[in-house]
Amino acid sequence: MITEILRVSSAWSRAVVGAVAELDPAWRHAFDLGTELLLGVFAVLFLASWWRARSVDARTVGLALLAPVATVIAYLVSRTVKEAVAQQRPCQAMTDLVTAAACPPAGDWSFPSNHAAIAGASAAALILAWRRIAVVIAVFAVLEAFSRVVVGVHYPHDVTVGLLLGALVATLVSLALARPLTRCVDRLAAVERLRPLVRSSAADRTAGARDDEHTLTPA
Repeated sequence: MITEILRVSSAWSRAVVGAVAELDPAWRHAFDLGTELLLGVFAVLFLASWWRARSVDARTVGLALLAPVATVIAYLVSRTVKEAVAQQRPCQAMTDLVTAAACPPAGDWSFPSNHAAIAGASAAALILAWRRIAVVIAVFAVLEAFSRVVVGVHYPHDVTVGLLLGALVATLVSLALARPLTRCVDRLAAVERLRPLVRSSAADRTAGARDDEHTLTPA
């Protein structure tokens, strides 16, 4: 079963890389640049998620702040697995093909894809804090993962496992730390100078209006 999966994955990788190799060099450069820039999208989403969370509640703020940390932890797990498996990259195995990205040196292993793990972890952690744009986040994660196949540095099974591994680790880390982080955010909100970092003025106004309404309501 595993042998068959690896065979199919290798065939798909050869087909994709071969097709990209026939494109204009400008397109190949764009693919190579895009696979790195897509990671920058997640950095922007981390900031946007934190900024939005300030107007929601303490738990959401905690999840938003934890998202980059959970992603780093997922990356470290992926890197550990990569070193243990030590699988050769497709650009190293299929030397007859021209890849869009420069092939990493020998010893820089393929399985799982760290880029895909980062994308999967970022997506999972962000979705926990910002479910409304879950579809958009998931699309960016899949694009990042597939781009690594397109530029010839990973097999399809590398990026598939990377996505799933990253998402699993980030989800477990986020859910495990959600409660203590919520308490931490509440404590930060009680400090005047730090309050703007975890609670927006709009959220304060809304909370104040609710308190006033509750006070004016007869018992």
